[in-house]
Amino acid sequence: MASILRAADLDSLFGALRDRGYRIVGPTVRDGAIAYAEIDSPEALPAGWTDEQAPARYRLARREDGALFGYAVGPHSWKAELLPPRVRLWQARRENGGFAVDDEVHDPGPTAFLGVRPCELAAIHIQDRVFTGGEHQDADYAARRADAFLVAVECGDPSELCFCTSMGGGPAAEEGFDLALTELLDGEHRFLVRAGSAAGDEVLAELPVRDATEDDHRAAAARIAVAAHEMEGRFDSTGVHDLLLRNLESRQWDDVAGRCLSCGNCTLVCPTCFCTHVTDSTSLDGATAERTRIWDTCFSVQYAEMHGGNTRPVTRSRYRQWLTHKLATWEDQFGTSGCVGCGRCIAWCPVGIDIRDEVRAIRAEEETNVQHAHA
Repeated sequence: MASILRAADLDSLFGALRDRGYRIVGPTVRDGAIAYAEIDSPEALPAGWTDEQAPARYRLARREDGALFGYAVGPHSWKAELLPPRVRLWQARRENGGFAVDDEVHDPGPTAFLGVRPCELAAIHIQDRVFTGGEHQDADYAARRADAFLVAVECGDPSELCFCTSMGGGPAAEEGFDLALTELLDGEHRFLVRAGSAAGDEVLAELPVRDATEDDHRAAAARIAVAAHEMEGRFDSTGVHDLLLRNLESRQWDDVAGRCLSCGNCTLVCPTCFCTHVTDSTSLDGATAERTRIWDTCFSVQYAEMHGGNTRPVTRSRYRQWLTHKLATWEDQFGTSGCVGCGRCIAWCPVGIDIRDEVRAIRAEEETNVQHAHA
């Protein structure tokens, strides 16, 4: 059953979360972008802001209303909270003529993620599968994930680059949240609120809400429908797994390699990419040593270095590895695509490479080759 929370009462949600010991991380305007940061009140939310996105372009613009979540996605994803860019895994210290090793789990305590888009719910689910779904769990990720309270906000304002409907990740929040909000701007500024867990039910019970009416439900459904319609036909994911694996020698890999800078921006902003490497360091006096995990990217030359040489020495092979893993072999490994259709990799690519265009080009090349073969 859904309820209605007035926008003017959103501070009650903050209060209920704080009373439970949660630090609240949500969207705010910083450095010309919508960024995720620790926030204390609704006043920190990006009221009246939206984002304009295109390949290699991201700009904030003013809205004509006071929407608090009237944007698509910024450069940050929740990956930074669950899989931090840098974390110490263990430290060894000299003790009694030998060494003692301390494993470390950097649990920041209970954290509420406020403003999680449905595509990001899908991304978190994917990372859950990677880090906690197998026989061996990542202890640091598991601890952070167990203490997370997810407040989803359904998408009503997709950017030109969003294509979550093609990847099954939105724009409606279907599962994986504790609370789901739909921001409604017709008439009174309000939120349709649904609980998706027992913890969500407990928080919702403390909020000053009223029962949602049929008009409220229709307004919410219409907002989601408009967003879905805007994204209709933006990407054809039909058979993309086999398409890419059939065309590992496509000329398109050479074409995109001529544009790609191998900078790794796409992997850094991606909410699902999880490549890391570890570094070991020792104090100058030899008393301690530690191992640190750091975000890495498959676009780095060094990432594919191993004994005997480099498995992906050129940009062509690195871009092919990234795209085929994201849209094909990820499915073989984890049972799902590695893409949720958020469009970040397109907006934040310095040269505006659009993965949808690359797939279209490979598909068109294959179709042309088939036609010539039958001619």
